[in-house]
Parts: sequence; C-alpha cells; structure tokens
Amino acid sequence: MFSCITELDKSVTLALNGSDSLVMDSIMMIITSTIVWIPVGLFLLYYIYRKCGIKSMLLVLGGMLLCILLADLMSSMVCKPLVARLRPSNEPSLEGMIDLVNNYHGGRYGFFSAHAANTMSIAVFLSLLLRRIPIVLLLIVWSLLNCWSRIYLGVHYMGDILVGLAWGTLVGWGVYLLLWRHTGRRLELNTQPMVAAILLTFAFIAAIAPFLTPK
Repeated sequence: MFSCITELDKSVTLALNGSDSLVMDSIMMIITSTIVWIPVGLFLLYYIYRKCGIKSMLLVLGGMLLCILLADLMSSMVCKPLVARLRPSNEPSLEGMIDLVNNYHGGRYGFFSAHAANTMSIAVFLSLLLRRIPIVLLLIVWSLLNCWSRIYLGVHYMGDILVGLAWGTLVGWGVYLLLWRHTGRRLELNTQPMVAAILLTFAFIAAIAPFLTPK
C-alpha cells in the first residue's frame, strides 16, 4: 500500500515537473523567491496602519510572523530531519528524469514543504481576518502557485506539498483564533488596493521573466 502511494507520488510529481519553456523556468524561479513578495506584505501592513492604526498593524504583523514561525519550525526543524526524505532533485533513482532549473537543488530533505506551509498559513490567516472573496481567491492562488513552483523546479514531491498545505491551514486557522480571541473583532478594510497590489506583482513577474531567460 505504502509503495503504491509512493509510486503515485513520484508519477504525479514527474508529470508536473519542468517544461520546455525557458520563460516558464524564469517565472517559476521568481515566484518561488520570497523577496519578490516582500513589497506586497509591506504594502499590506502600511495600508492596515493607515486605516486601522498601529495596534491593528502590529497584531497582523505578529500573526503573520507567528504563522511563519510555527509552519517553518515544524517543517525545517522537526519533520525534515526526522523523516529524512530526499528531495526529488537529490534522489539518485530520479536522476535524469527530474528537470532542474539553473541546477537548483534546494536543501537535502524535502518532507514536508516549508513553502507550502508558510504561504498557506499566511493565506488562511489573512483570509479569515479580511473575509473578502477577491482577496481570499488571490491569496489561495498565490499559495498554490508557490506550491506548483516547488514541484516544477523539482525540489518537492506532490506529497510534500499536500502535507505542507494541510499543516499551513491548521496553523493559519489556529493563529487567527488566537488573534480573534485577543481582539474580539475582524479587520474592516476595503481590499481593492491589496487585490491590485497582488495582481500588479503577478503582472511584474510575467513582464520581467522573458528578460531573465538565457540568450
């Protein structure tokens, strides 16, 4: 039974890994990078500060940091060294079958995905806090694109991603409950500027990717 699940995991991963497009390679490398999303997070915090004050901004910042701390610690400090499952990019039996971009291998072990856990915890936390369908959809898409980029780049199996998403969902929900019990309210914000910021970031990634491909 376990061997069947493992083989299915490998098959799905190979099906979603890589492409023949250098532009897609560049897009996935940008999406998987944390740096490109930092301006969106800073804009969100600034917007909350202007509309709701310093206390709300600090609570949201604290909640986001707590999400990342809990999600990342469980992945990087507990599960990866304990399970010790090699990433597809480091698995000898998959050598020559996995497409790698710029020889990027990631760390040695990959179970479970910290990218999946981190992004989904933030997406769930902010979605519950803001309760606006457009921002919820964009946050989920953002998290899932990050997850796809990890499989595309060959540094995670689908199973790594699914477990990371499950843990991230639990963390985001738990941190939201902690914040809700502390404040007793949700943030009442016009989410259109945040939607615009995320969409502009997506557009920026698509626009600069062709210029980053090898000539």
